[in-house]
Amino acid sequence: MEKEYRFQETGGKQISDYAQLPHFLGLEPLNALTSNFRLCHFAALALVLLALLEALAQVDSKKMVRTQCGVRPRACYSICFLPLPALPASHCLQSLQKQHQVCGDRQLEAGSTKWPSEKTTAWARYPHRMNSLQKQDLRRPKIHGAVRVSPYQPPTLASLQRLLWVRRAAMLSHIDEVWPNLFLGDAYAARDKNKLTQLGITHVVNVAAGKFQVDTGAKFYRGMPLEYYGIEADDNPFFDLSVYFLPVARYIRTALSVPKGRVLVHCAMGVSRSATVVLAFLMICENMTLVEAIQTVQAHRDICPNSGFLQQLQVLDNRLGRETGRL
Repeated sequence: MEKEYRFQETGGKQISDYAQLPHFLGLEPLNALTSNFRLCHFAALALVLLALLEALAQVDSKKMVRTQCGVRPRACYSICFLPLPALPASHCLQSLQKQHQVCGDRQLEAGSTKWPSEKTTAWARYPHRMNSLQKQDLRRPKIHGAVRVSPYQPPTLASLQRLLWVRRAAMLSHIDEVWPNLFLGDAYAARDKNKLTQLGITHVVNVAAGKFQVDTGAKFYRGMPLEYYGIEADDNPFFDLSVYFLPVARYIRTALSVPKGRVLVHCAMGVSRSATVVLAFLMICENMTLVEAIQTVQAHRDICPNSGFLQQLQVLDNRLGRETGRL
């Protein structure tokens, strides 16, 4: 239902809608002006708020990153131009380099995953002191970098047997020189007087002496310029040959010390009993380990001591190792 309004200023004109009042008064509509002003005001406020929120978000994100990295916020000031007295150019360059180094260190601490080491920072800050420390470090022996020599490990019986079967010749000669002026041979070589004279043998050690073995003896070599030493030993793993190690080693050493002294050590085959005695001599008088003695002899003649003799040599190797400090 429409209402009617009368105004004296309008000359008594009747209007049917209050929205037409500004038109009759000669004014623009207030609703349009008010709405335009409000929209502009709200738009400006919205832009300001958005700018503030964005700035606060950036500050919060930086604080969060520094908090996670465990770094307190530090200010890295730039170069300020102040009215100071003139300084030499070298002093200015040094101050710029120091400030650049400090800024770089702080940037690495704040954002980089590659942390600067203490040695690098100290080198940049105190070069003269680090030079003196480096010189002292060069003079100091490098104990931690030295190579540790592993102690001698006694060989097992299985490893010794494998070592003896590494090199096997197709043919076995009757006599071989296994050490300077020390020969290892069999019964055939011990009975060959012409061969002994040709080689200049001065001493014979028979490790298979006895009536039912290589029965030569001192009578067999009568009239020859050589000495005889006999041991009645059996090629049996249960035979104790170790009781002869030291006496025979001393005898061979004495014989080799004679001018032009040459020694023949033999048994029936020249591979077990006589080879064991020669190995014991090298270990006792030449300060060799059991493995070194086997390799030395085996380089010139195939040998094969039985398991019992090898165990006796192992005992000798351990005893000599303890006495010499090798074990």
